[in-house]
This record gives sequence, structure tokens and C-alpha cells, in this order.
Amino acid sequence: MLSDAKARKTKPSDKPVSDGTIRGLYLFPGKSVGNAKWVFRFVSPETGKRRDMGLGSYPAVSVKDAREKGFQARRLLENGKDPLNERKRLLETEQRKMSMPTFAEAARQVYRDLSPGFRNEKHSGQWINTLEQYVFPSIGAVKVSNLTAADFAAALKPIWLEKAETASRVKQRCDVVMNWCAARGFIIASPVGVVGQLLPKQPGKRERVINQPAVPWRAVPDFVRDVLHAGLQTRSKLMLEVLILTAARSGEIRQMSWSELDLQKGIWTLPAERMKAKIIHRVPLSPHLIRLFGRLREEADLEATNLVFPSRKNTPVSDMTLTKCLRDHKVESDTPGRLATAHGFRSSFRDWASENGYPRDLAERALAHTIQNATEAAYHRTDLLEQRRDIMLAWEEWVLSSTGNSSCLRA
Repeated sequence: MLSDAKARKTKPSDKPVSDGTIRGLYLFPGKSVGNAKWVFRFVSPETGKRRDMGLGSYPAVSVKDAREKGFQARRLLENGKDPLNERKRLLETEQRKMSMPTFAEAARQVYRDLSPGFRNEKHSGQWINTLEQYVFPSIGAVKVSNLTAADFAAALKPIWLEKAETASRVKQRCDVVMNWCAARGFIIASPVGVVGQLLPKQPGKRERVINQPAVPWRAVPDFVRDVLHAGLQTRSKLMLEVLILTAARSGEIRQMSWSELDLQKGIWTLPAERMKAKIIHRVPLSPHLIRLFGRLREEADLEATNLVFPSRKNTPVSDMTLTKCLRDHKVESDTPGRLATAHGFRSSFRDWASENGYPRDLAERALAHTIQNATEAAYHRTDLLEQRRDIMLAWEEWVLSSTGNSSCLRA
């Protein structure tokens, strides 16, 4: 049996000495008397190959300590585990703990990874801004391995009922972050999935919907006459007129490009990447709109920008441009105490179509809404462009009826 007295006398020329107590434990002589290194020699139960596992240097690691290490290694072998592989796993675990990110650090990394795929800058900003606003203040500095479902529930509770839609989106983003952490081995699984069990039931989606304040459809002609066609003609007024007559979204108008317009055929084709539903959408253009775009094209600097309504820097105008125009003119809506919004004109169009007996399918397609029923959608092979041209001409006739400028009135 190896003792400290024998170990202290070990010379460089000596052969490795077996411990005699722990099978496989050896003391290999070093470069000077009394200095050596401990080696545990074993056959891996995982590969069947012989392996040497260093246990430290003598005398830094005493005979007693070396035997304890050898004993632990032998127990792992008896349980079918490779001691070297287990040591590696433990080391990796410790390294992960040392590099364990906080929730804020993980969220920002996930945001950097995901941001190239976001639909637009606004959506990209909302993704991280909502986490910064609602989650980071309470748990942003906490290591992700220490976070529980209760922590996320506490962060979401202040907005869970009052801002249900926002809270649901923030919860989903938290889950994305924690799943990212799980995929990288920082945690076993995301705890966010059970957060709903710790919070009150949210109102249903229908109850959450807040309609955009809109100009009542019967008041749209007077709005066009008294606001859009009165006084100084501005870019904002032109954009609002196009938005109303096409029933398009404000972002679609702000980013409209000349390459999307075919004034010969009277069609505005929006590419899939610019559409909310990620499907190409064609909009029929009336003679009135074709004339309007024709005048704008004559004045456009096509070498500087392809945008129909560029800003002074030849970039898309701000999403607040149309809102500001409506606010400046204090345009009232059908919602008490709230001014009209640009998006609300889509509701104006939809109400007009319903109350004037137009088919639901045509109205929904004019708004570029997708068909929710998958079976029904499978049978629709056309976008009904020409049928929609008729409904859009009728809508234009109504919108411009107080001005005497509609295509029908001028035909």
C-alpha cells in the first residue's frame, strides 16, 4: 500500500507505483524527487478503450485525497459511466453557469437573431420595446436559470387584463427568449408556457377588439370636400385621398412605388412582402386615380426615388403623417371623444359596402383580408379583380359625390 513516506521518496527514474487500495490508481514519478502526478487508469464502459485520467500532482494532492478521487471515479465506473466524460460534463455545466445570461441579455441576443426576419421596422421595434417596457424592469437582471413561471406572471400581471392583447404578445416573446435559452442548454425548458395558470382568464379576442375611430361612411364625401379638396393641396391630403379610394392601409400608401403601378391597365400590384397576409394583392385603379397618378408622375424625380409619396429625404414618410393631418383638421370619428384615424377609412368603406348590399367576399377582398375558412379558401382561384373594379368605382362615386370629381360624374 502506498504511503506518504513512500511517495515523498519517489525519484524520476522510478516506475509508476500502484496505490494498492484503489484499483487503477497510480503515482507517476515527476522530474524531481518527491514530485509526481496521480493517474487513474481505467477501461471506459462507453467505448471499451483504456483511458488515463489525471487526478492532480503530488504533493499538492495527498495520498488520501487521491484515493478519495479514485474512489469517486471507481463508483462512476460501477454505474456504467466514464469518469473523464463526467468530468467534462461537469466542467461544461460550470462554464454555462459562469456565462449564464440574464433575461435582458438573452432577449437582446434573440432580438438580434430574429430582427432580419421582421416584417418592418415598426414591428421590429415593438418586439424589443415591449420587453424593455414591461418585463426588463422586474426580471431583466435575473439569470435565466433562476426564472420561474411565477416571475413572468408577476411581470405580466399589471397589463394582463387592462392590455390583454399586448400582454399576450409580450408573453409569447418571453417564451421565444426562454426557448432560445433551452435550446442552448442554459435551462431545461421554458417556464412561460404555464404562466396562464397563474393569472386570471383574459377576455376573448372579440371582446379585446377596439375598433379604429372612423369617419362614418355617410360623412366621407363632406370630409373629402371640406378637408382634402379645400385650401392648399398637400402631399398628406393626396395620400389620404388615395388611401380612401383604394381602401388600402396607410403603410401600403406610404411605401407605394412607381414600379407597382400600371397606369395603362389601371392596376396597382402590391408584392407579397409588403402585405400583411404575405400574399400579392392587386388594386383596380379608377380613371380618376390614373389621372391623379399621371400628374404626380410628371412632377416626380424618378432618378432620385421610386416612391410615389417620398419624404424630403426620398424615404417613406412617417407613419404619423396621415394621423397628423387628421388631427390638425380635428376630424371627428364615430367614437365619442376620439378623432378619426387613417386606418378607420377601411371601416368606412366596409360599412358602406355592407349597407349598400355588396357581397361580403368582394368587400373583404378589396380590403385584402384573407379567407379564414381553409376549405373555402382552397376553392378561391381568382382575386376577382374586375368585379372589384366595379365596387371600387361605386365607392369612388360616393366618396367624391360632394365634389363633382368622380370618374362616373366626369365620364
